[in-house]
Amino acid sequence: MNKHKAIRFLMVSTFLLMQLLILTLIVKDNYENETFVAIAIILLLAFILFYGYKDIDLHHEEYAYEKLLVALWVPVGALACYFLNISMGLGGVLAAGIIGTIGSFIPNLHKNSNYLSQLPVPIYCGAFIGMSSIEVTPSLSFVVTAGIITCGILILSKNIFLGIGGKLGTIAFIGVTISSLIFWITQ
Repeated sequence: MNKHKAIRFLMVSTFLLMQLLILTLIVKDNYENETFVAIAIILLLAFILFYGYKDIDLHHEEYAYEKLLVALWVPVGALACYFLNISMGLGGVLAAGIIGTIGSFIPNLHKNSNYLSQLPVPIYCGAFIGMSSIEVTPSLSFVVTAGIITCGILILSKNIFLGIGGKLGTIAFIGVTISSLIFWITQ
């Protein structure tokens, strides 16, 4: 298995495991007293996810990675949204909407700039981190850590799940979850 296929396999496996984890926790929470029903639903969801990942074309055949100078805007978007959400008290949805809107206008600063035209995606991805509640993202260091991890995931998953809705939110969710695990282990 070459390097590109290994990275693709790692990224797809990470997405699959995180989706399966969150769905399992939701089912477990809703069917706490009905163990058989919960297990049946979890197995059904696992089958559907594995089938979907196996048989649906989720990515291009070429291997491409996001540029680091583009992806580094993820922590910027996360910090800006966190500031509006927590410090200014605007709330997560409004803060993410403001950051996403501002990010969408960045390419208009210089219409011929290829670099500026790529910035709205990582900025909006970062906004998903910053829109989390204070209980989930308790400090600026957590937001920066989650932003850097999400930046790495965005770099590696450029040609995966193209055209599938929710990719940026899922990437941010994975970054926040990994950061939570890191902070939990180190404390």
